[in-house]
Amino acid sequence: MKILTILITLILGIGMNTTNDSIFNYTMKDIDGKEVSLESYKGKVIMVVNVASKCGYTPQYEGLQSLYETYKDDGLVILGFPANNFKGQEPGSDEEIKQFCTLNYGVEFPMFSKVSVKGDDQDELFKYLTHEQNPDFTGEIKWNFEKFLIDKEGKLIRRFRSNVEPESKEILDAIKSAL
Repeated sequence: MKILTILITLILGIGMNTTNDSIFNYTMKDIDGKEVSLESYKGKVIMVVNVASKCGYTPQYEGLQSLYETYKDDGLVILGFPANNFKGQEPGSDEEIKQFCTLNYGVEFPMFSKVSVKGDDQDELFKYLTHEQNPDFTGEIKWNFEKFLIDKEGKLIRRFRSNVEPESKEILDAIKSAL
């Protein structure tokens, strides 16, 4: 079984980190429908988060916004990607999501159009992020508010599960180290 997994990995290139692989190869739609090349964030430390408005972890928006405010001038940017993959916890339109985040949590960090973060219709960016090697773990996103920390060159350097709070020592240390 292990040999089969290795062969599939080699054939598909899954989990292989080549010099051309980075999140800067992707263009995404922001929450207002505008195409945004992620290359525009080159030179910044990026935290990509799959978010949802009706989840037990939704209050993490507050911590994410606080992180953004604290470290944006040092080069941190948070990118929120709404996803409705987990028990329908992000049912709204992009406009409704934007309004919810602004009114309830004062979100100022960049938000993007709703995407699928797992399954047959998984967005290409999240295919890359979930298969890219890092010191933590690879594989499928388990729930809303998983966090992917990207270095200034667009490479995944850390990954955190939903239950790791945005302002936890673990995340703060990783951000400070990357900045």
